[in-house]
Amino acid sequence: MFVNRRTVRIEWGDCDAAGIVYYPRYFEMFDASTTHLFEMAGFPKRQAQARFGIVGWPMLDTRANFKIPSSFGDDILIESRIGRWGRSSFDVEHLVFKGQAVAIEAWEKRVWAAKDPEDPTRIKSIPIPDEVIARLSAS
Repeated sequence: MFVNRRTVRIEWGDCDAAGIVYYPRYFEMFDASTTHLFEMAGFPKRQAQARFGIVGWPMLDTRANFKIPSSFGDDILIESRIGRWGRSSFDVEHLVFKGQAVAIEAWEKRVWAAKDPEDPTRIKSIPIPDEVIARLSAS
């Protein structure tokens, strides 16, 4: 299975008054990590939009299990992979490591979406191309 790993330095602005990462900042990191996952598999977002006629892969649902806090100056490693493919939706799994320990387990449900041809002010799910699934499912 294709896995993307990226190191993120926790910045001062990521932290709350208690000195730990304010939890919504992690969800921004996960969103960016999903984009990096597709980019590293050969599907940068702008190119995927043009090539497949999509608006992107918007979020349907997200959740996380926070185990170990991080604070200013910490380096964390985010590992991202596709956990499950559907016809037009997919699940992304993120593991955040602080050192060797798992600090966060997070999940996203996303949809492969294009403008609705019947109402261009709306979007609708469309089938995920086999090529995308194959590349992101490869080891």
